[in-house]
Order: sequence, then structure tokens, then C-alpha cells
Amino acid sequence: MTQGSRPADRGSADKPDDFIRARVRGDVAGGRNGGRVATRFPPEPNGYLHIGHAKAICLNFSVANEYGGSCNLRFDDTNPTKEEVEYEEAIQRDIRWLGFEWDGLFYASDYFEALYDFAVRLIRMGKAYVCSLTADEIREYRGTLTAPGRDSPYRNRPVEESLDLFQRMRDGEFADGEHVLRARIDMASGNVNMRDPTIYRIRHASHYRAGDRWCIYPMYDFTHCLSDSMEGITHSLCSLEFEDHRPLYDWFLDELDVECHPQQIEFARLNLTYTVMSKRKLLQLVRNAHVDGWDDPRLPTLGGLRRRGYTPESIRAFCDQIGIAKRNSTVDVAQLEHAVREDLNRTAPRAMAVLDPIRVVIENYPEDRTEELDAINNPEDAAMGTRKVPFSRVLYIERGDFREDPPRKFFRLAPGREVRLRYAYFITCTGVVRDESGEVVELRCTYDPATRGGSAPDGRRVKSTLHWVSAPHAVEAEVRLYDRLFTKEAPDEEPGDGYVAYLNPDSLEVRKGCRVEPALGAPSPGERFQFERVGYFVADPDSTPERPVFNRTVTLRDAWARIERSLASAGR
Repeated sequence: MTQGSRPADRGSADKPDDFIRARVRGDVAGGRNGGRVATRFPPEPNGYLHIGHAKAICLNFSVANEYGGSCNLRFDDTNPTKEEVEYEEAIQRDIRWLGFEWDGLFYASDYFEALYDFAVRLIRMGKAYVCSLTADEIREYRGTLTAPGRDSPYRNRPVEESLDLFQRMRDGEFADGEHVLRARIDMASGNVNMRDPTIYRIRHASHYRAGDRWCIYPMYDFTHCLSDSMEGITHSLCSLEFEDHRPLYDWFLDELDVECHPQQIEFARLNLTYTVMSKRKLLQLVRNAHVDGWDDPRLPTLGGLRRRGYTPESIRAFCDQIGIAKRNSTVDVAQLEHAVREDLNRTAPRAMAVLDPIRVVIENYPEDRTEELDAINNPEDAAMGTRKVPFSRVLYIERGDFREDPPRKFFRLAPGREVRLRYAYFITCTGVVRDESGEVVELRCTYDPATRGGSAPDGRRVKSTLHWVSAPHAVEAEVRLYDRLFTKEAPDEEPGDGYVAYLNPDSLEVRKGCRVEPALGAPSPGERFQFERVGYFVADPDSTPERPVFNRTVTLRDAWARIERSLASAGR
């Protein structure tokens, strides 16, 4: 998939529209920026991308593509103590996996010299000064949302003195926190961000790209707008928390009178039920071993979603469906699950797998006989064809598909009851075999040879169809059943680290000794399947030739479809 494009079966009527696209469309029509559109995705390489970032990626790359523009990838690498090449490589891998390719690859650290020169210009203009207050004193002087700030005693420091101190900060003469460079704006502003914000701080730390060349680093608000300008960005699309920072974004560009002044436009970030999106909280989950690494399939990281079996197509479709809004809201995770079900229903080959096997012996089936039955690979796509499935005298079915004393409305296998085996025959349970403890360990059945293919020539019907695997041909597998990571719908609402108390103790169930049909014996990592009557699964990288491992992506049951029907019936 190329930059910003969509699956071939999506018509133009399905293209999303929103207030951002309307704004861009108006700018293009009015000839602003010469009709040019340039966006960027600017992550900090201090963690792994998650589903919230996917929304921003899809927006930035798609808007650029829709208007024949460009989209850059720029790493906001201005915090040397938290950033690593591991994160940078993972971010690039995830963006490409989503189906996008950037036009230019940039780093904020590429601009350190230019940013330093911009800062010197502000000092010379009387618009910035070196402040020697401590961090706590700066917070105290800044005031509150209801009380104005107070001028720093260093606010009127002579320009030449600030220039000298700033050079010496760069030369490494001072300790961390001894001085900062602040913009000189308005300590009485109603917007706290405009109260002489810090634009440079001292940090004696090696940078993963720049090494030890710098010991002062620019702050995000100063770096971001000027990086956008130097790259010729026309529309700087940011999440809503940066709305209060927009006056500062514009102030730096206006005061420095740069040639290119991008527009910052904010949109609501994505919040998802039953998970957390904070990088800090995700890092805590990983470091405290609540999950098994950044690609744990229970996490909302793109690596986790990929390992769980989500497709890039389903994530892009989900982002299109939820749209772009001006107000923050929380999206039901069932809507994301609905998107992947829709995609996998169309694209995933079917297979039979028995997760909790019980042995079945068909007593009137020849002991030395094996048949190969035709099975449909995907009823949604005839082009996927059929496969051969072996059938023999001894089978496995799901233990839950049998009841010795069936309750009302249980239509599956029971003593004396006839059911259909998928693609095969009608069988009737004639007895059971128990172990020493009295547990049923084997079912004895008979089959009707005239029902091959699943229908009876005399027209009799059965109420249930079961999946199965041939015992002599079955491959033993491990299956990991993943569920939601939290029991609380909104764990982020908990103060501090209280969200950890709502971790779901049943978010992972590992089943060993499962049996799958031979076609699943050597899957490629990332290969996706629908296990008939069970759910959608993906082959995990932990698979070996001797033991395939499958992760459950989602069950077959679609909660979001029910939600949609409920909303429709309520007229909403």
C-alpha cells in the first residue's frame, strides 16, 4: 500500500471528511501556501507507538496524499535521557506496517545549531533572557490559573550578560538546573504557557544521535514550531492538549519573522475503553512485568496489535470510522474488534482447531481407512478455493460440544443424539468411556456413510454442526486466549498508579495440548486464520516446527454489531 492510499475496494464516497480536511480544502482553494499541502508526523523516540498514534499517522499521511502533498517523519529527539535508537527503529517499522511511507526523514537534533541561532536572535531582540531561578522557584513565580505570575528577578538581565551566559551554558560551564533560557513574553497572561516559558535547559547527558556535542537542549514548544517552519510544513496537525500551546507556537514564528508560518490545528486524541494510552503507564506495565514486553498482545501498542493478529487494513478502517473530532471522547474497544472481524472475515482462511479435545471413536468406520474431504477455505471469497482435510475412525471434538446430561436447548452431541461433523458425516453418540475417577475421556459413536458431505439423502435434519480434527493426523499446538487487559472500562480515571488494581487476572489463558488440522502444522509467524466456530487466530513468533503457537485475535461474537443495532433501534 502506498502513502495515504486506501484499499482498492473503497470508493470515493467512503473517503472520510472532517473539519481538518475542510480547512485544508479551503486553503488549497484559496491558494494559501501556493496551494501546497505539507504535513508531518513528529513522534518522540521514547516509547512504542500505540493505537492513538495510528489515528494521527492515518490523518497526517492521508491528508497529504488526498491533496497531492507531502508528509514527513520527524523524530522529536530533544530529551537525551529517555530516547533510544530501539524506539526510533520500532516507530519506522510500525508506520510502514500501517501502509505509509514518508517523503522526508528528519530529526529535531538535525536542527540543534539552527535552533541555537534562533535563540540567540531572541536574546538580541530582548525577547529572551537567561534566568537563574531554580525549577521550584520558576513554578512559584509563574502563578496559577487564577493568579498572575511575577517577574523573575533576572527578567531584565542585560542582553550582553544573557548572551554571555547562554554561550557558557553551551560550553558546559554550569551544572544541570543552574540556569535556563526563557522567552520574555507576559507574566500576567491568562495563558500560563505564555508566562515566560523555558526554551532551553542544561542537561549533561549523551544524546543517542548527537553524542556529547551538546549539553543544552531546546524545549518542545520552541523546537516544534521552528522545525515545522524549516521543513516547509503547511498544516501542523496536533492532538487537543496542544491547543493552549498554539499562541506560543505562533509567537515564536511571528517574533522570528520566519518565511514559512505553518497553521497548527488540533484534533481530539483517541481514548479506548479497557486500556491505557499513557506512555508512562505502558512503560510501567512493561517494566513491572504485568505484561510480556512492548509487543504483548494485550497492549494497545501497534506491535502488540500486530502480534495479536490485527491487520493494518483493519486499523486504518477503524481510524476512518471513528473520524476526527474537536472534543475528546472514549471509543468502545468493541468498535476496534468489529473492524478486525470485518477484515478477517473477508481475508482469513478457515481451519479447524480443537482447543479442549475429547477423543471420539467411530466404531462402524473401518480402522484402516482414511478419507480426504473437501473443505472451503473462505466462504466469503470463492477464489481462495478448497483444501483437503483427513478424516479417520478416531477424531477429536471440543469437550464443551458434548453433554452426558444435556440441558434444555443444548443441541450438540449427547447420548443417543445425532449431529453433523463439518464437511463430513452425521454421527450418533452410542456410549462413553470413563477413567478411574469417573470422568468421561472418550465418546463412542456410529456414523451414517450416506451422509458424506453433511447432508442426508432421506432429508432428515440435525440441529448442530461440530468442528473436529482427525486424531492420527492432528498437530498438537499451544493456543493463547487473550482478553482485555483491564476489568474497568476507564482505568485511566484512577488517580496515580491506581489503574494497576484493575488489571484483569484472566487476560491470558494458555492452553496446551490443543489439536489442529495438518494444514496448520507449520504456519508462518503472522499468518491469520479463522478457527471455525471459535474465533480469529494468528500464528505467534514463538511457534516452532514441533509446536505451533496461536494467539486469539478476537472471538467470532461481535459486540459492536449488537451495539450498532441497539443504537439504530433507539434512533440514535
